[in-house]
Amino acid sequence: MKNTRLPSMLEIIVVLGSFLAIVGLFTVKFDLPIQLALFISWFLVIMLGLRLGHRYQDLQQSITTGISNGLEAILILVAVGALIGTWLAGGVVPTLIYYGLEFIHPSIFLLATLVICSITSIATGTSWGTVGTAGIAMMAIGEGLGMPLPLVAGAVLSGAYFGDKLSPLSDSTVLASSLSKVEVITHVKAMLYLSVPAYLITAVLFTVVGFIYGTKNVDLEKVEFLKNALQDTFDIHIWMLAPAIIVIVLLAMGKPSLPTLAIGALLGAIWAAVFQDMNFAHAIKTAYNGYVIDTGIDFMDKLLNRGGIKGMLDSVVVIILGLGFGGLLEHLGVLKVIVSKFQRKLTSAGNVTLSTLIVAFLANFFGCAMYVSLILTPKIMEKSYDDLRIDRRVLSRNAEVGGTMTSGMVPWSDNGIYMAGILGVSTLAYLPFMWLSFVSIGIAILYGYTGKYIWYTDSKKQANT
Repeated sequence: MKNTRLPSMLEIIVVLGSFLAIVGLFTVKFDLPIQLALFISWFLVIMLGLRLGHRYQDLQQSITTGISNGLEAILILVAVGALIGTWLAGGVVPTLIYYGLEFIHPSIFLLATLVICSITSIATGTSWGTVGTAGIAMMAIGEGLGMPLPLVAGAVLSGAYFGDKLSPLSDSTVLASSLSKVEVITHVKAMLYLSVPAYLITAVLFTVVGFIYGTKNVDLEKVEFLKNALQDTFDIHIWMLAPAIIVIVLLAMGKPSLPTLAIGALLGAIWAAVFQDMNFAHAIKTAYNGYVIDTGIDFMDKLLNRGGIKGMLDSVVVIILGLGFGGLLEHLGVLKVIVSKFQRKLTSAGNVTLSTLIVAFLANFFGCAMYVSLILTPKIMEKSYDDLRIDRRVLSRNAEVGGTMTSGMVPWSDNGIYMAGILGVSTLAYLPFMWLSFVSIGIAILYGYTGKYIWYTDSKKQANT
């Protein structure tokens, strides 16, 4: 059996630099699918692995292992696609849009978007499900009110990720805590010290900006036109929201996400047949093909023609290829080598915190998936925390902030592709408005360097509280 070695920094720079060059050329210059760029990049890393002495069979196994680690995300994505298709057909999402236009005042719309998406995400434990349901509705309402859509997307994502990193039902919360060897509830309590002030600051920012835009950009005629168009196209009544309430209650009760979302999709199809006069077979078909309607109104058609499992297939391929790429990088120890170069500087809570956030972001950036980040970061950084006797709660909190809160910032990551596709706004367009993410990162760094809410396993050292 051949001896293997870790890659040198030069080899890492060449391979990762080539990866970025391929992604840039494919997506920016030649307008080619990012899926092809990721697939080609597999073989860059495989060639490096062979050069380091690894067997091809082991490298291929690392690809399948990486993919298997994120299969749950793929299954959830498929279920969310089915849910969106039938909830549009069944009038669930259109009813949400209608009542939002009816009751949410434009000046507090951005704050309402933040709060509604936060509550939905905490209750359901899924940022993807939140964005695919409440998020779509808030984007439509925002467009009707004349709000800049990247700004609305920022409020949607801030709310969705707030709940995703606090809900005990969230897979990212469970992953960050379990891999850091911390109880889920203990992890959530540690997150609260950071998340609550970050949320309050973000709420103030969206409130201030909302008053600026909400008092001068509202086209009341467009709002009324949209409401009338929705009423003409769908049967709009409060009981249209029953499938959404049932799904939220089931998820809040801790029921498994996949069957719960599937039940929600089935209810959407039933609602389409019973209340929207759609043939039941056609209603079921929207779970796969998505909802398609020709109202003759371009704005309405753009708003409503989406969803379905088929609409998620591009994202599914990106996630599969990204997870495989991340599995290869983990097998070769790429991030471990990068961290080892700075290991001697990790002598304080501040430096360790900053390094954890950087490692988590790099895992999203090069691993192309939040799962890769949340799996790799605790593994790579745990020794640094133990050496300084910093409690693992701090590790799980920092891994969550760095992994979950930056996952939607990378255009070719699973979250970046999904969020941009669902919200209809490019990743780079909504990125500047992911205010909760930026504030959370800033507070995490502040805590690290000031010692605030940094807990130690050594009883002689106490946290500054």
